[in-house]
Amino acid sequence: MKIDGIIEQLLDGPLRLMEPLEQEIFRIRFTQHIEDVIRPLSLLYANRPDYETWLGKLLHIVAQRYAQRSVELRLLDIARSSEPDWFQQSKMLGYVAYTDRFAGTLNGVGEKIPYLNELGINYLHLMPLLKPRNGPNDGGYAVQDYRQIDPKLGSMDDLANLAAKLRHNHISLCIDLVCNHTAKEHEWAQKAMAGDPVYQDYYLMFPDRTLPDQYELTVREIFPEFKSGSFTFYEKINQWVWTTFNEFQWDLNYANPAVFAEMMDIMLFLANQGVEVLRLDAVAFMWKRMGTDCENQPEAHYILQAFRALSRMAAPALLLLAEAIVPPPQLVPYLGRGAAANKECEIAYHNVFMVMMWSALAER
Repeated sequence: MKIDGIIEQLLDGPLRLMEPLEQEIFRIRFTQHIEDVIRPLSLLYANRPDYETWLGKLLHIVAQRYAQRSVELRLLDIARSSEPDWFQQSKMLGYVAYTDRFAGTLNGVGEKIPYLNELGINYLHLMPLLKPRNGPNDGGYAVQDYRQIDPKLGSMDDLANLAAKLRHNHISLCIDLVCNHTAKEHEWAQKAMAGDPVYQDYYLMFPDRTLPDQYELTVREIFPEFKSGSFTFYEKINQWVWTTFNEFQWDLNYANPAVFAEMMDIMLFLANQGVEVLRLDAVAFMWKRMGTDCENQPEAHYILQAFRALSRMAAPALLLLAEAIVPPPQLVPYLGRGAAANKECEIAYHNVFMVMMWSALAER
């Protein structure tokens, strides 16, 4: 693939209406990060005959999201790039809350900013905000629509307005993005349920128990107290669907590059609303391999490395926070190792480890 040809196509396409300086900034970032994009993506998808065509379309999406980014957020990109370790400073103090319990709505959170300032907070993580399915929804982690907010909390415009208010008060906003699965009510899943083969390939579906039974030999049950196995049968389509967590949460098929492109676009869409940190939920489960526990596979790391490199092109102020409930030795690789050292997620998140650290401090 001729990289010079791609950047010229982007400059003549989604970037054509931008000022020359903004075009040149994208060119510089493209040149800096394209190798870190191609390395993991080629390991994932280069054996596909449509790989180069797909990669060109993916880079078009990234350039388009860059072009849509506000001037204020582009200035934030420059500020963050000049101080890449900003989130590691000793002055950083985070606050985690459920929006409804903390302030009722997103607009209510905005009214609490003076209180957050009084506490010295400069990082606010609002627990699941994106529109969940009705009924049981795993605490909000069964997402029906990544581009809408839970209606009882507000709207996407409310989120963008809140992010701006927080930013003006030097508070970075973090939200959750569920990468491994969607709710079965998601538009993609509904099209799959209607028999659309394009969207059935967005998920992991099997016509009989042959392969599921083989996977079950080595895959652990996440919620054995109320769900047996990792697959659910849907009579309407006569398929077994991979459902690691709950029957209403369908695992995505990242072996399909279309899924990667969809999720990358969603990430940049959220970054353009002013979100500065994305907590990527259940990243350890994103790739399946027969004969393993289907957790922490090398390909899951390649996916995250590509997410990181592409976000650096379009929205370098965005940080990726990996949520991987795995033993500590398996957590460190989510920060990047070897050729990908410091090129995966900027932060990794481990519930038990954080609780133990807090307990140790509290007991001193």
